[in-house]
Amino acid sequence: MTNPTVRMARHSARHPWRALIGWLLFVALSLGAGIAVGSRPATTEDFRIGEAGRAEALAAEGGLQQKPLERVLIQAAPGTGPLDRSEAGAAAREIAARMRQLPDVLSVTGPVADARHTALRVDVTMKGAEFDGKKHVDALLAQTAEVRAAHPRLLVEEVGGPSIGKGVDKLRGDDLSRTEVIALPVTLITLLIVFGSVVMAVVPLLLALSSIVAAVGLSMIASHVFPDAGVGTNVILLIGLAVGVDYTLFYLKREREERAGAAGRLTPQAVVELAAATSGRAVVVSGLAVAVSSATLYLADDVIFSSIATGAVVVTLVAVLSSLTVLPALLALLGARSERRRTRKKPMRKGTSRTGGRITAAVLRPVARHPAVTLASSTLALLALALPVLDIDITEMSRETHSRAIPAMRTYDRLMTAYPELKAMHQVVVRAEAERAEEVAGALRTLADRANAEDPAIGGAPVLRTSADRRTTLLELAVPRSVNSREARASLDRLRTDLVPGTVGALTGTEAAVTGEVARYADYPAHQKRKLPLIVGALLLVTFVMTVWAFRSVVLGLVGILLNLLSAFASLGLLVVVFQHEWAEGILGFTSTGSIGSRVPLFLFVILFGLSMDYQVFVISRIREARLDGVPTRQAVVQGLSSSAGVVTSAAVVMVTVFAGFAALHLIEMKQIGFSLAVAVLLDAFVIRVLVLPSLMLLLGEANWWPSRRARPAERPEPTERQPASVG
Repeated sequence: MTNPTVRMARHSARHPWRALIGWLLFVALSLGAGIAVGSRPATTEDFRIGEAGRAEALAAEGGLQQKPLERVLIQAAPGTGPLDRSEAGAAAREIAARMRQLPDVLSVTGPVADARHTALRVDVTMKGAEFDGKKHVDALLAQTAEVRAAHPRLLVEEVGGPSIGKGVDKLRGDDLSRTEVIALPVTLITLLIVFGSVVMAVVPLLLALSSIVAAVGLSMIASHVFPDAGVGTNVILLIGLAVGVDYTLFYLKREREERAGAAGRLTPQAVVELAAATSGRAVVVSGLAVAVSSATLYLADDVIFSSIATGAVVVTLVAVLSSLTVLPALLALLGARSERRRTRKKPMRKGTSRTGGRITAAVLRPVARHPAVTLASSTLALLALALPVLDIDITEMSRETHSRAIPAMRTYDRLMTAYPELKAMHQVVVRAEAERAEEVAGALRTLADRANAEDPAIGGAPVLRTSADRRTTLLELAVPRSVNSREARASLDRLRTDLVPGTVGALTGTEAAVTGEVARYADYPAHQKRKLPLIVGALLLVTFVMTVWAFRSVVLGLVGILLNLLSAFASLGLLVVVFQHEWAEGILGFTSTGSIGSRVPLFLFVILFGLSMDYQVFVISRIREARLDGVPTRQAVVQGLSSSAGVVTSAAVVMVTVFAGFAALHLIEMKQIGFSLAVAVLLDAFVIRVLVLPSLMLLLGEANWWPSRRARPAERPEPTERQPASVG
């Protein structure tokens, strides 16, 4: 009873109001400091990956980097007949004149007609970095809207990277708001069912929300080391609500059990210390496991995953801190209140005893009788679910996969129909000495001629540009194909392996690289695939070390690795079945891309490995407690599962509610992440922890604890004389 967890809980329980005020100050200071410092958003340079990123860096050195680009599309309004080319031309000139007057506009092209003369477009290049365009696009959209209002017979629309990015951000924000509106009430109802008390149900929710607020502020400070790619707050909401409620739930349930078991013989402070020595320790181990597992995402060497890792690590550690400080204070205050009403209430609600409920007993009975059969059947079922992983197709979710609920995407479709040559492009960037500029340009012209003659995916006139210092030359080749199509990918491979090496690549003293939309969307998933083995290996090591450290057992460390892999691959298999095919489109409201987003498998593995440690640590802690009390391993497994099943089930319901809300989002990659995590938690809580883990531990028997020797009985505090709780 002298470990740091208990000491912190003891201090908070004895000085509850001091702890409460301290926590509120911590939350306020964290948020205030974050707002004062501000966040550092990721820049265009932070997103550069692979050869495409290297080419973009070369282009930037010569001032030839991509700029934010908006295109104004002018067509006949529906129901007005053919396009009035005279009126369309006047509208195009008006658009160009208005745009040139804006301070954020760098250049405006003249109107360009499509091949069928059914549309005109005006290209507007903005100042600044490509990634920053959406911050300043409102002024351009306003001008387009005014021209549209002045020409009711014309359909005047604007689309481009900045306007699409702004639309994606708005849709994501709206979706998350709806998710929170659903998740919070469902979480509250779940907690009301678990505790049967409004006060006890509100405590976990308030602590989770306060942890999220503090984590948002701290993550803003952390962004100056790990830039925020725009997903940090989303991750904090996703992980914070799940783990924040779970940790509080574990602690609260144990405190209620200890208080009911003490039957008034222990002070509220002593009861809190008991909960801290048991569930408090489990919360610390679980939280550290989630934080360390999430930190492996830094190994991805990618700004998006670094941003995800920062959000997950910060909010998890803050949630653990709240469980060690302010929660014991609240429990001491609520415990004193409950003790005053104890004589008028039953000591314990039905179903919260240490022997578990009827449903748990019914499930565990066949597991205990036939562990080998249970293990074999449940493992085979999970392996069957994992089989579709062999057919997984991982791609980067391109702009074309965005939801058409975004108005800009509907304009994008009309633009691509009228101008298919704008779908994608290759950019060959060459760096050489200034005096060799003509030689490099000649080699690039030869490359363009060969590409037009040999590559069916290349279309349109090539564009050649040279930097002011003549050291950088860039060739643009139009690719009128979808960026993720086989034709576009084959064209990129041909360019990199044949055309570039055979032309500019043959020149000595030059550096050449290929970028463009096709290269970007090819290099990113390739980068993730290369990093996946490293990160999964780190995850396995973390899981093993954390489990061995927590339970002093190498066997349980290996068991943890196997069960996490089984759960992750089964979840990924279900993800493939649902999202790579079309049968579930109507049910979940999406259009299948025939692939899985490149970020999804890595995110699933890391977050699942961390969160599954919550259940594993809590369940095995209860089993180990019984074993330390001298109960035989077989009986300890059944007893530990019985006593922990209720809280694990409740925690799983909360997590599934949060994650399932993300499955309802419009953005396909977020939908895949939400679905996969919800399924993973369901499998982990209701199959792995209820069937696979107990049956495996029953079969292993005393070998579960190898190489530990027989441990001493667990320390428990002696009943102390009742005394009033301190209030400050």
